[in-house]
Amino acid sequence: MKLAVALITAVVGLFVVPSAQAAMLCMVVADAESSVVLKEEGDCRTRVTPASTFKVPLAVMGYDAGFLTDTTTPALPFKSGYADWGGAEWQQTTDPKRWMNYSVVWYSQRITEALGVAALEDYARRLGYGNADFAGDTGKNNALERAWISSSLKIAPVEQVAFMRNLVNRTLPVSEKAMEMTVAVLESWETPDGWTVAGKTGSAFPRLADGTLDRARGWGWFVGWAERDGRTLVFARLYQDERRHDTGGGIRARDEVLGEWDQLVHGF
Repeated sequence: MKLAVALITAVVGLFVVPSAQAAMLCMVVADAESSVVLKEEGDCRTRVTPASTFKVPLAVMGYDAGFLTDTTTPALPFKSGYADWGGAEWQQTTDPKRWMNYSVVWYSQRITEALGVAALEDYARRLGYGNADFAGDTGKNNALERAWISSSLKIAPVEQVAFMRNLVNRTLPVSEKAMEMTVAVLESWETPDGWTVAGKTGSAFPRLADGTLDRARGWGWFVGWAERDGRTLVFARLYQDERRHDTGGGIRARDEVLGEWDQLVHGF
């Protein structure tokens, strides 16, 4: 994994020109134990759609409610009519680990359907997750399909960090198992300096006045935590594109964070 991160670093250094491609709306890093904010750059307090970063609290909810049981259960089959824009990786049987690794939207929708709007809102309020609004698009009756994707649910980067801090400290108002299993299904990477970084990406597009997606102004999230030598830092990075890209903003945000992490936190 260290070689992979080293390659990411090289690619980022060669090809990324943030001012020409995307605006970094926020980068915030805090100490998980003390909650002291070590870095806050940009607007980290305006709420936007969480997109697929919502899979982290949704996993907490799903495990706490008993819909999810371990890293491989339930394994649900793909069915015709399910969201499939993620390609072949979405069009097959999916379990909690695969759901998180491939960010499978239809699996999220099976969890939200099982929980229902009232439970989702109750959980989100108790978890302190953004505005806890699962109304969905006005007049569309689609809350369980996409409230977290360019719709009613919104969260600020500092709120993402607060949630992540409670998750890694195991202080969320849910079962210990729910938190342990959520951590277990998240992806992680190692940096050259020995940090283990875990987290989740998220990508989504704003909606224009006519309801269509503004694909030139996509958001990209990467949120999570990093551990080394008994210390844990929590973070959130949020971009908004300035032109259309072939790769999701969340993937690019993740690769940049991993590529610069050691330098970013040097001296913290």
